[in-house]
Amino acid sequence: MTDCPLCQTPGGELLWENNLLRIIDARDPLYPGFTRVIWKAHVAEMTDLSPTDQLTLFQAVLQIESLQRELLGPDKINLAAFGNMVPHVHWHIIPRWRDDAHFPQAVWAALPETDAHTRAAHQQRFHATAALIPAYHAAILDRFQS
Repeated sequence: MTDCPLCQTPGGELLWENNLLRIIDARDPLYPGFTRVIWKAHVAEMTDLSPTDQLTLFQAVLQIESLQRELLGPDKINLAAFGNMVPHVHWHIIPRWRDDAHFPQAVWAALPETDAHTRAAHQQRFHATAALIPAYHAAILDRFQS
């Protein structure tokens, strides 16, 4: 589809791809580790995929979730597949912490008003997580290359 941003661009920093899907780092300024798994062919809904392709895609999502839990140690992982703004099958895998900037709200919610101490804690969380991202990216390559 010519006007679909996920058909025209990688959709973030490309970490790995094959002929069916790609894994990207969303490069979210508040959430290091925010990863997307994007089906390469333009389809709008999971049910547009064959059962085999559905399984392939969801297994990749679960592999990313597993790596995030193992390497980033979040309190929770959010999985989302909306497609309201970009009707192209893709999944968001977002590591969450009780002390992140939006918790317990969705990462797309408006940022709550915070004091300087809370903002400093958010920055500390961001930097601690960001330091783990090179190892996380390497683990994605290792897991999906094999």
